[in-house]
Amino acid sequence: MEGAGTIEEIDETVDSRFQVMEAVNCPGLGRTKYSWYTAVPPLCRCDTRLCPADYFGRTMVLNLPDSIRVGVINVSVAGCAIELFDKDNYQDYADTVPVWMKNIIDIYDGNPYGYLIDLADSGQQDGVIKGILLHQGETNTGDDQWPSKVKGVYNNLINDLGLNPDSIPLLAGEVVHADQGGICASMNSIIATLPDTLPNSYVISSSGCTAQGDHLHFNSAGYRELGIRYAKTMLSIMGYDTTNLQYPETSGIDSKEIPDGYMLGQNYPNPLSPTTSIKYYLPQKARVTLEVLDVTGRTVETLIDDVKSIGEHTILLMMVRVYPTVFTFID
Repeated sequence: MEGAGTIEEIDETVDSRFQVMEAVNCPGLGRTKYSWYTAVPPLCRCDTRLCPADYFGRTMVLNLPDSIRVGVINVSVAGCAIELFDKDNYQDYADTVPVWMKNIIDIYDGNPYGYLIDLADSGQQDGVIKGILLHQGETNTGDDQWPSKVKGVYNNLINDLGLNPDSIPLLAGEVVHADQGGICASMNSIIATLPDTLPNSYVISSSGCTAQGDHLHFNSAGYRELGIRYAKTMLSIMGYDTTNLQYPETSGIDSKEIPDGYMLGQNYPNPLSPTTSIKYYLPQKARVTLEVLDVTGRTVETLIDDVKSIGEHTILLMMVRVYPTVFTFID
């Protein structure tokens, strides 16, 4: 739910009826924890990216009466297993994660579940909780117990926030679909069984939602479409006719300008996780050498040394060891 989509110019225009409660203090954005703001991305933390909640909220306010505002509270940790939100046993999992993830967890005072409860309690002073959005599963790929673990998190949220489970649906999105070459797409068959374990839950299809070159994260267009699907399901649950919905403006989205020359992009995610992807662009067919260097400038690994065609390329790294790196691009 943290999101990995590039925030583009079109994403920065948001109806003020769509609000986000800032989860952390972000001086650079002029935002403070516990305060509501127009939901201009990022919605998770100060430096995160486009996520499913962005176009969920936009679609909701377009189709609800003008008197209704929609607010989201986003507490998410990229790459985590569902065990991190286990109220009683989260520390067992948190003790095993890599440093980059621990740094995110620490932002949430070491306990993302407890942090979410604190924010949601505050949010209930201003509005009524209507549902829970979940997008997670990649790290639990193949785990048949995932639905029961999600049910445990849901039950704790309901009890700790004093909610009625009959009126609080949980919407869970699929991970990158097999039709996009999703490397965790097998998890979708497990996600599909969630309503069998948690009756008031709904699965949001990711079929056709476009992905980044790592086949692990959606691209911006994919996140937008997935968010719209979350909203369409929620509106249906609320009793609205979804046959003639209004949708957010998406014309011109992802219309990238072609670089004039060679281009090497920043790896993402950064800091490194077990996987990270790097994009580069060639204005013409050329030999490419892409190397990983340590901080002394010594080559520790050659990723590419081959002739590549014109256009944009993506390389996915599976990080089996960690070392300080810089990336060089040599024609």
